[in-house]
Amino acid sequence: MDRRKFLQRSIEAVAGALIVPSATAMAKDSTTALASVSSFARLDATSQAELVAKGEVTPSELLEDTIKCIETLNPKINAVVISLFDQARTAACGSLPDGPFKGVPYAIKDEFDLKETRRTAGSRLLANNISTETSPIVARSIAAGFLVLGKTNMPEFGLNATTESIFLGACRNPWNLEHSSGGSSGGTAAAVASGMLPIASAVDGGGSIRIPASCCGVFGFKPSRGRMVGSGDDPGQIGVDHAISRSVRDSASLFAWNERHDANARLPAIGLISSPSSARRTIGFSTRDVHGLEPTAPVKAEIERTAQHCRTLGHRVEETTLPVDGHELMKNFIALWGHEGDRIVNLAKSMGVRPDDVLEPWTLYLSERFGSQSPQAMHAAFDYFAELSRRFDDFFQRYDLMLSPVLHSEAPPLGYLGPQIPAEVMADRLRSYVSYTPVYNVTGLPAMSVPLGLSPSGLPIGSHFASRLGNERMLFELAYELEQSAPWAERRPG
Repeated sequence: MDRRKFLQRSIEAVAGALIVPSATAMAKDSTTALASVSSFARLDATSQAELVAKGEVTPSELLEDTIKCIETLNPKINAVVISLFDQARTAACGSLPDGPFKGVPYAIKDEFDLKETRRTAGSRLLANNISTETSPIVARSIAAGFLVLGKTNMPEFGLNATTESIFLGACRNPWNLEHSSGGSSGGTAAAVASGMLPIASAVDGGGSIRIPASCCGVFGFKPSRGRMVGSGDDPGQIGVDHAISRSVRDSASLFAWNERHDANARLPAIGLISSPSSARRTIGFSTRDVHGLEPTAPVKAEIERTAQHCRTLGHRVEETTLPVDGHELMKNFIALWGHEGDRIVNLAKSMGVRPDDVLEPWTLYLSERFGSQSPQAMHAAFDYFAELSRRFDDFFQRYDLMLSPVLHSEAPPLGYLGPQIPAEVMADRLRSYVSYTPVYNVTGLPAMSVPLGLSPSGLPIGSHFASRLGNERMLFELAYELEQSAPWAERRPG
């Protein structure tokens, strides 16, 4: 297409989208036409980079179009909470690294450091915090050619499965503005789902990539522990850095760029996976969670449809049960979670701040839980996680992949997991709602949420696949196959 005509179409699309329905109307109808704000919003990051490489659009033109999109949509959604537009404009006019995403706008989760910019981690405690360094995964992503134009919303210190912190405010689901975008990478998922960005950074410490990807109908991939740049092999490091995207190829390309290649890497690099495989796999399947409970009817129906779809594609799908006891898993996971809460409380004290004045009830509760544990609780948790990892090694000798729901239900209404909910109620709700994803964090295994379903109410439902340690190749290959056989790219909010 002629470059000038392409840009003119983009400008016309933005102008036509400036009349946006009220928040009430959007929430009622779940129709926002968010992706129509920009012609570029229909493209994934790989396609945007190709336009830049061919000279059909400059990085500055692509950036300005994206900024207009964010300025139009973000007031309704609250996905981007720190803007770095001028910094990105300066970078766009300079010499960009010649990586796979040269000139493509990008946002990083507010959990990451970018030198001399604000990082709040969604908490009043860090309201005025300025990073003195850049996180390794961010530095590596910038080297891929991305233009970092802002930071995305998250719950306080990433400790919740919804993005509704007291400090940053609620991030709304683009499919229905009265519902949660998930957490903790809810701002990232909402920005991608709405069409503000084709891909943005995320972290998964208990489902924080897969949960919002499921809630917002986008692709969320959690790598193995120790896989990515800046990550280690410590079993206490259950968080893994990557991204949320609309296309599989964007996620696979960034994965290949950011995976470790150093001599101390735990896992051999797998490189770029760019297509499905002709091999047929054995897929374990269960709709029951680690407690043996079924999800809501819409979720159960969608995951059963995914299982049947995989059978239609020629894969062998067998009903099975994961080798895990839900009570034991959650008891030990809460011990680890509590340790993080206690670290944050001690950080507040070291800053001379009264924790109750700046931290949310859930963070304080986790710290209290940690304080009430025996001194041996953490050691017992790590011993349990090691034993669980051995069980899953055996499990994935029988199955190539495992299919389950991502969540117990579709995205809940805002407030269901809100920051002012009594902590005991929050604990009960999270124990049920987030009962499929944490097991793959404590075992360090790769997993993904694939956006295959919609509930009768119009909310997305992701299908959850996992595999053995280091087997990201098989997951990406299946994701490509599902993307081709059941395309989701054109299924957008509205």
